[in-house]
Amino acid sequence: MLAGGCGSTDPATGGGEGPNYVLLFDQTKCVGCGRCKDACNQANNLPEGVARLTLERQSDRVPGAVCPRCGKTECNCDRKYVRVSCQQCDNAPCVMVCPTGAAYRDEKTGIVTMDGDKCAGCKYCIAACPYKVRFINSETKVAENCDFCLQSRLAKGELPACVSQCKFDALVFGDASDPKSYVARLLAVKNTARVKPHLGTEPSVHYIPIAKPEV
Repeated sequence: MLAGGCGSTDPATGGGEGPNYVLLFDQTKCVGCGRCKDACNQANNLPEGVARLTLERQSDRVPGAVCPRCGKTECNCDRKYVRVSCQQCDNAPCVMVCPTGAAYRDEKTGIVTMDGDKCAGCKYCIAACPYKVRFINSETKVAENCDFCLQSRLAKGELPACVSQCKFDALVFGDASDPKSYVARLLAVKNTARVKPHLGTEPSVHYIPIAKPEV
């Protein structure tokens, strides 16, 4: 799922003038507790059955194979999680195909979000998203995506709900165009990856993957 090292990538690119908000998910620290998802659902008043983010558990082991670490056939030694959510693309297909302008990029922050008053519920944005992370809110009938809690928390100067509730420091959020920001400094020194970078969407969500042990 994850591909492409970003060690040589300039973290400030893609934002142009103004901030370049990015989210960094550290796969080596995530334990899959789900606090991020619960916090997101609550902060954004999501109805039951939908979520702006999920955690996907992954394993590289063949079922029934012996674990090279503990020698067991069933264990959690290679347990790892991937955050699945809107990738906040610089070249966002959802924005490009929206016929009403409901899916748009916020001028002040550069974050892809939704104008509920303009959404016709046509689902074009859902079909265009290569990450399959958009959905129609059953209560508002409006298409939704993770917008880093732009309207519920960022507007108040607060961190996204998922970041604020992560107790294991697996999530870092900030302005990558500011070289002094923590997230920019991490991107400068960490080997990171992005989902489907070959599509040219330029995702703003970066991942620190768990490195496979050398044999």
